[in-house]
Amino acid sequence: MIDWTHFTPWSSLAGGLLIGVATAMFLLFNGRVAGISGILGGLLRPKAGDIGWRLAFVLGLLGAPLVYGLAAPLPSVHIDADTASLIVAGLLVGVGTRYGSGCTSGHGVCGLSRLSPRSMVAVASFMLAGFVTVFLVRHLIG
Repeated sequence: MIDWTHFTPWSSLAGGLLIGVATAMFLLFNGRVAGISGILGGLLRPKAGDIGWRLAFVLGLLGAPLVYGLAAPLPSVHIDADTASLIVAGLLVGVGTRYGSGCTSGHGVCGLSRLSPRSMVAVASFMLAGFVTVFLVRHLIG
């Protein structure tokens, strides 16, 4: 359910524009897709001369909220799941990322913008799996 009293279309639009510009610049200047799973996976099996930019990318992802927190208050986080559910969900996302040959950022942001048929199928599969999961968890399991 969307909390319409706290809906922020302008900051959402600005965030989307920043993501789009950042991924376009990354592709333009590095010739690589900004897929998080591929970037992180490259750190787990490093190749010579390929570690620096990957590490900088991941550190930027982790450091950006800290920098933002210096300028504005961070939103409060409330998770309605127990630790075991979060671990299982994370493992399922990891397995899905391997089977899908990429993650939602690689396929959804970068692949769709390049009109990649493989990414269109992957994103449709991600969305369908998400819809089914939410339905099962909220209406059938509890």
